[in-house]
This record gives sequence, structure tokens and C-alpha cells, in this order.
Amino acid sequence: MEGEPTLRLRIFDLNCWAIRYLSKRRRERVRLIGDTLRREGFDLVLLQEVWSEQDYSDLKVKLAGCYPFSHYFRSGVIGSGLCVFSRFPILDTFLYQYSLNGYPYMLQHGDWFCGKEPGSRAGVTAPLLSLSLQLHAEYCRDKDAYLPHRLVQAWELAQFIRHTSKAADVVLLGGDLNMHPEDVGIRLLRGWTGLRDAFAEATHFEGCKNGCTLVPDNCFTDKSELLPFPLGIRIDYILYKAISSFTVKCEELKTTTGRAPGTDIPFSDHEAVMATLHIQRQGQPAGTTLGTADPALADVVTEARTEVGVGLQAARRQRYSSGRMAVLALLLLLLQATAALGTLAGLGTEQPFPKLSFCLLAFLALGVLVLATGLHLFHTMEVKMLHGTEDQMWMVLRALQERP
Repeated sequence: MEGEPTLRLRIFDLNCWAIRYLSKRRRERVRLIGDTLRREGFDLVLLQEVWSEQDYSDLKVKLAGCYPFSHYFRSGVIGSGLCVFSRFPILDTFLYQYSLNGYPYMLQHGDWFCGKEPGSRAGVTAPLLSLSLQLHAEYCRDKDAYLPHRLVQAWELAQFIRHTSKAADVVLLGGDLNMHPEDVGIRLLRGWTGLRDAFAEATHFEGCKNGCTLVPDNCFTDKSELLPFPLGIRIDYILYKAISSFTVKCEELKTTTGRAPGTDIPFSDHEAVMATLHIQRQGQPAGTTLGTADPALADVVTEARTEVGVGLQAARRQRYSSGRMAVLALLLLLLQATAALGTLAGLGTEQPFPKLSFCLLAFLALGVLVLATGLHLFHTMEVKMLHGTEDQMWMVLRALQERP
């Protein structure tokens, strides 16, 4: 009701770029992040790319006094890298791993091994669904081979929010989405869920121009990747919406601007995003719906479905190629087996049997068979996931077009 007090919620979001043995000055930066969080006293902290559980444990010990509640999401081979710190009790947590997350043979990227996912539910004065997440990285914008996977992740994230936010009054999402504000994935996510962008809604903004979170001035960023974007890019977001009888307004949004105060280094290769939200109960339930008959939303779903279809065709080609390679390797093994049996049957011949060459060729053919079979199975699953997402988008698109 109108006389209800306002809850002022201060949120800190950062991609920490804390990869053990690879990230520059990692331990120093993690300590700096912990000192800053302890000093500033945010209400909710959402961190990504905290790949070392020891780094999380160190932060947990350091921040125990001001953030008594925390959780680290364990997933994949090397972990999800996601963790959350809160001044308020975390009622429960839930881990949902995306069905597609890159390719296991792209070792230099490593997204497949970390098992990225959204997931965290925190309880505040009003039930708050808080999500800390990271989507698949882009790596090359001109030839973005991961776009279909990232769209599947955005779609699954939107569905995740749709089905888990019913018991919440406020939904809060923060993280590195690896998408520009105008990209189809972010438009699909926002359009289908109704989430609002804190940068666009903020009454007051302070920080990097256009809210960019990857900027050329940061000493840890790869300058070559930002050549087409001299001012930087914005790929880290804080998104929110009210579900029931609450209203949410973004009073202030800030980003860091390079070096942390009193040091010669920034927190990370990403700039941190800090938002101040005002949450207040209103007289009547908001009655917000997820997914409306908006022509613009139908266009976004159509565009996303087209891109997923392109990825589906590429996955089918990869499946065919790996399957053909497996068949050829199997035929080679059969030919070798036939030759070996023929040699055993004609032991009286004087021609010596090349055992070493035969064994090496057999091991090579067996290795190719195992590798090609594994790739065929992986791309078969990829085809199924992309095809399933394409069908879901088609059903949603048909429902949107049939609504008045």
C-alpha cells in the first residue's frame, strides 16, 4: 500500500576475470575486489569468472562480517565461476546448466568445460529472484560461430525466468551477457521477459560513456577486439522487473572507469556495474505478464529463429562430416583386419609382415574412429537442441501472431 517504506537495494556486478595461472595479477585483484566490497557495503554482489574456489573461499572469509550469506555455483569440469554474496538470507539456490555451451574441441575458448548457467534465489524484504549468470563469449563478431548457442542460452534463460519467477515479487538479473544492447539475443531476452535495463532506466548515471564495460583504456583488455568500437562495448548488465504488487525504479547506475582508487590496476578486464534500486509496494498488483502480443517481439522471435535455423544447418553438416569420417575409419580397420587374417592364413609365404607399420596404422584408425564417433554424438545432440529451440520459437511466434 501507499504508506509502505521503500527498500533501497545496492547491487554490485562484476566479471572478475580470475583465471588461475592465466589472468594477470589475479590474486592482487581478488584481494582488491574483496577490500572494496567490504568497504562499500553493497546489499547484493554478483560475481562471474571466479574460477578458483580458493579465491571464493578467501572472499567469503574476508566478507563474512558484511555479507554473511554467500553461495558458489559448482558446475562443469572447471566450475561455473559464478558466486553471490548477500546481506540478506539466501532462501534457496538452483543450478540450471544450458543445453548448449560451445564445442569441447575448442580448447582455446574453454566455455564448454565451465558449464555456464544461471541460478540463485535470494530472499529480501520482498521475495527476490536474483540471477547471476554468464552467456557464451562472442570471440569474433564478424564470424560468430557461437551465435546460435548464445541465442539458445538467451531463450533458455528467458524460459527459466518465466517458470521460476512466479513466486517472486521482484526479478533481478546481473552478469556478463556477452551481447551488445542491440543484439537479437538481448532483445529476445528483454522482450520475452519484460526485464528493464538499469542503464536505460537510471535517473542518474555516472561512469564510462554509454555505460560501456569493455573499454580500450583498461590495461587488461585486448585492444584489437575493440578496434571497431573506439568507445568500448556494453556487455555487462543489471536487469530487473516487478512481478506482483511492487514497483522497482533505478535511482542510480555507475560503472568503474579503469584503475581502482589508490591502485595502478583495475578490478578486471571488465568494468564493474553498480546500481541502486528502489523497491516499493503499491496498492494493486502489477499484473505483469511475461510475453505479450507485441509486433516488435514477434519480429525479434522471427530473427532469432532464423539465426538458430542457420546454426541448425551448420550442425547437421558437422554431424554428417564426423559420421562420414567415423565410417571411413571403421572401413580402414576392417581392411586391416582382413589383411591380417590373410597373412595369418598364408604363413608359408616368404614376404615379411610389416608389424610396426600395421600397428601404427591400426592405432591411427582407431583414434580417428573414437574421435569421429564422439564428434558425431556431440553434433547429434547439438542438432536436437537447436531443432527443439527452433520448434519452441515457432510455437511462440504462432501464438503471438494469433493474439489480437
